[in-house]
Amino acid sequence: MRVRLSDLSWPEVPVAPTVLIPVGSLEQHGPHLPLDTDAAIAAAVADRVAAALDPDVTPVLVAPVIAYGASGEHQDFPGTISVGHDALRLLLVEMIRSLSHFAARIVLVNGHGGNVPTLRNAVVQMRLEGHDVAWVPCAHESTLDAHAGCDETSVMLHLDPARVDMDSVEPGRREPLTELLPELMAHGVRTLSPNGVLGDPTTATAERGGTLLESMVDQVVGRLRSGSVDTAGSLVAPD
Repeated sequence: MRVRLSDLSWPEVPVAPTVLIPVGSLEQHGPHLPLDTDAAIAAAVADRVAAALDPDVTPVLVAPVIAYGASGEHQDFPGTISVGHDALRLLLVEMIRSLSHFAARIVLVNGHGGNVPTLRNAVVQMRLEGHDVAWVPCAHESTLDAHAGCDETSVMLHLDPARVDMDSVEPGRREPLTELLPELMAHGVRTLSPNGVLGDPTTATAERGGTLLESMVDQVVGRLRSGSVDTAGSLVAPD
């Protein structure tokens, strides 16, 4: 079964599918990674999650990736396109309302941390309206380093090494994100790190990226199967 919604004609859409919507961003990821890194990772996770689930139990489709997010903290870097929280929220709300006409369940697979406040807001509202919708992160925040570091670089090396410029790799600020967050939110990433990197990508490997991607997929599959949703609209990891 083909799992990408955009590949199907309308008669081929199964009855009452689960639809995964990858949500990413278009923002700087240092001098070595492409601007669509978050979107590429979210789409890869969603594709693999759909393939891992049994279509005989519930058909699962992957909608086209939402390629723009709330990325104002990266706006000082050329190439970043941020639509902000209000526009992203409206898009999510209207997509969920539209999808609910044929989808039994909708899950937003998020690849960009800056989208989280909007995801929570939109999903909670949609659940109050009666839609079966939730969101899930591609990885726990404690798993991945802050931004364009070893882990994101490793995953992109695994997914598409031709799009990673390892000759331009250089470390950035390496303090924990919790320490950097107040200044980051007040002044943006460029004030903290002129090259846009928060972490150290110099040790990245495709092998590490494959392991990380497999872990992300397993986490999302586990949350989908558990079906429990917390008060912020996020699928909860099974015990």
